[in-house]
Amino acid sequence: MPKNYFKSMINKPGVYPLSEGCYTIGWDKIFKPFNPAVDSMTERPASLLVEIQPFLLITEKENILLDTGLGFYAENGALIIHQLLLKHNVKPEQINKVLLSHLHKDHLGGAVMKDELDASKMKTAFSNATYFVQQGEWDYAIQHSGNSYDADALDVLKWSNQLELLDGSGTIDGFIHYKISGGHTPFHQVHTIEANGEKYFFGGDVAPQLGQMQRKFVAKYDFDGKQSAQLRLDYTKEGIENDYTFLFFHDLKNPIAKLKMENGMVTVK
Repeated sequence: MPKNYFKSMINKPGVYPLSEGCYTIGWDKIFKPFNPAVDSMTERPASLLVEIQPFLLITEKENILLDTGLGFYAENGALIIHQLLLKHNVKPEQINKVLLSHLHKDHLGGAVMKDELDASKMKTAFSNATYFVQQGEWDYAIQHSGNSYDADALDVLKWSNQLELLDGSGTIDGFIHYKISGGHTPFHQVHTIEANGEKYFFGGDVAPQLGQMQRKFVAKYDFDGKQSAQLRLDYTKEGIENDYTFLFFHDLKNPIAKLKMENGMVTVK
């Protein structure tokens, strides 16, 4: 790798949401684009409105991707997450690590892509990255591929030599701390990353939106809704005490926020 490979970027270290847009999702597990200017939730009963936004974390030494989004393509045939990275002056091949909270389609989809030379074949979307995922989550996804898990994407990662399976809690390179949370899926994991003078907390779908951190919310779509609800209370308390910068994957208005307790209410700091 050329010595100036990383320095070719002009972005300063920091964290950047990569918004793929708003979508609704119902019991059919299909993500449908939602334009607030023309669409109405009354026309989509029993659906949840969410933002889809992986995060790009740039440190002084590397580029880290936190989940990979839906993996949808733009009209020009380019992978949308690739286009979003390029807007931040980062090429796909400059991603060093991909941290996966879990393997549902809206978090794993952008991890793989069609081969430019043969559209019938798939390959990893970040050729120089190591993909980190819990062993238990991997095994569960393989056993339950279908509506929520994409067997083809899993197969690409399996044979890529870029997959690193984790076991429980631990640390990557001294600054990325991961642990199994459970809740949303049996082996869902959360990450606390100490970089750029900040403590970033990425809770995936256990802590997906600011609003869910402000009240006790039991979601029917979680593997264990009561556990997730309690975890959100715990992570909120932990985050306030440790001045975490929360990264909310599904939040429409507050993708990045620090929290505080004010008059008994959780608010943005």
